Amino acid sequence: MKKCIERLAGLVCLLLAVVVVQGTALPVAQAEWYWLSSDSKYSKYFDPSSVYTEEAAKTAKGSVPIAIRAWTRTNYSYGGAQETLAAYKLTSLIPNPGQLNYSYAQVLINPQNRTLQYVEEAFYDATGKRLWHTTTPGRLKEINSQEFDEAFYTAIVDETFRTEQETQRAKAKDRWLSLWEESLVDGQRTSVMADTSTLRLRDKNLIGWFWQETKDSNGNVLEIKFLKLAVNLPQGSEKVVSGKYWSAQTGWQPLRDMDGIYRAIRTNTPKYSGLQVLRDYAQKNHSWLTRYQLGK
Repeated sequence: MKKCIERLAGLVCLLLAVVVVQGTALPVAQAEWYWLSSDSKYSKYFDPSSVYTEEAAKTAKGSVPIAIRAWTRTNYSYGGAQETLAAYKLTSLIPNPGQLNYSYAQVLINPQNRTLQYVEEAFYDATGKRLWHTTTPGRLKEINSQEFDEAFYTAIVDETFRTEQETQRAKAKDRWLSLWEESLVDGQRTSVMADTSTLRLRDKNLIGWFWQETKDSNGNVLEIKFLKLAVNLPQGSEKVVSGKYWSAQTGWQPLRDMDGIYRAIRTNTPKYSGLQVLRDYAQKNHSWLTRYQLGK
């Protein structure tokens, strides 16, 4: 009789866990949080058992997930809490950053477009008291090196596809692919790198994020352009899809006046050397660049 009761209790706990994970309720205390990363402000975790495919597309190669949900947890230092409350505009509701100890969030991921969106989130103090809760979906984020949520994205996608390739590529020593460098007479130098963790091949276009940095003769950074580019490899042309710009005078600013026009990359220029590097990379890494694709 005792064993039957224990089994029944176990089934009830399992059922509750499934309901919590796949519904909109916040995760149970028994969630198994897997550590992803920590710094002076944040510690990030996710619950592998909460990862599930909400929607999949049928392809010639089988079913491919296109919408993935999972629960994440973030622990905050005082500085991390202060930064987060300011970003969320919650300083009037929670005036003391020392109150914010951790948060839970359910995220929705699309691996084809490398996007992540918060669909539910709650903040807690050290005793487990809920300080704030929302079920209003947050902004849709395209995950790159500048996004807070990159570790969540890579871990959840890897868990879904039973690989470690996203996490390994994000942490790889050769993640950043050097494309070209140009030095001027006055010693000013511009260099460009491609973030290989973001690169995707869509038909003839190689799409991803690129870091362009200009320094003076003393090595001081003058400006940075963080660009999402679409590079037509056969034609040798490119266009700017989106991006942002930094200088000491302006700080980070959205890139404006993008016309969506492809422009030819001239031969006998440093940029053309970079094009050749990308062509070579695409030829050698086709399976990586076409991961999770729905088409041929």
